[in-house]
Amino acid sequence: MTTHSKPLVALSADPTGGTLGLSLPAGSLVSETGDGPWREPLLWMADGAAMPGAWARCQPVGDAVGLRPVLLQDESGIGEWWGGGLDPGMVSDPGDHHAEDVLRDLWESAVSDAEEDQDEEDAAEAIAPFTRRWPGLASAGGAPADPDATAGDVADGLIGPWLESPRLALVPVGRSADLPAAIGWSGPVHYESDVARLCAVLRSWEDRFGARVVALSHARLDVSVAVPPQSPDEALAVAAEHFAFCPDNVLQGYESILLYAEQALLGNAHWTFWWD
Repeated sequence: MTTHSKPLVALSADPTGGTLGLSLPAGSLVSETGDGPWREPLLWMADGAAMPGAWARCQPVGDAVGLRPVLLQDESGIGEWWGGGLDPGMVSDPGDHHAEDVLRDLWESAVSDAEEDQDEEDAAEAIAPFTRRWPGLASAGGAPADPDATAGDVADGLIGPWLESPRLALVPVGRSADLPAAIGWSGPVHYESDVARLCAVLRSWEDRFGARVVALSHARLDVSVAVPPQSPDEALAVAAEHFAFCPDNVLQGYESILLYAEQALLGNAHWTFWWD
């Protein structure tokens, strides 16, 4: 999956983005790192750390010209992962996958891994009240807040407390959910080698819950949610999807899907995922 973008070509000639209606800080283009002579530019990225408000300022104009904002976070000891870890040629198209099929496959794999790592009773407690059988998709939420306004608020809240010095990036992509695949992000590679399958799930969350991809780190994904679950039952149904999507969220942080639903999801407009 290779990204082609006239807006990025325009930014190479006009780094401030003035011709596109943008007013950007100093920055540069980042190209893909896979084998081959094409070396397509994948995104524009600011040279310095983002300040609160940066995501929201770029979103309206960026959407109009086909560029979507995202915060990219470097991590101590990792190095600038985007300098050698973006290869969309290794990724399929999110449209080739169906969210529920992906989640069913991942659920079965996650439950099997939990049973291998723990005794049968502990594994059963971790996924209770669910069983080994995939429970199905959670229902869509109610009337959403503005998804992009929510994303801007979540982005501002990430800068500092959660992400020490993220950089603002602009990616040519049709919808937020496809952003990880569009740049060939490999954060969950030890769990899922084709991030486009996870993007299919993100598309479903975008449709059902007003989700937006807000930030990417070496192995972390931050998502804003305009329609977070508002009842324990709603949170539990979403938690099952999160367990399939990223088991480490549950097993390394909350020990059970039930606790994760209660403590991490209920009314929370910010979902974060981290793969070990």
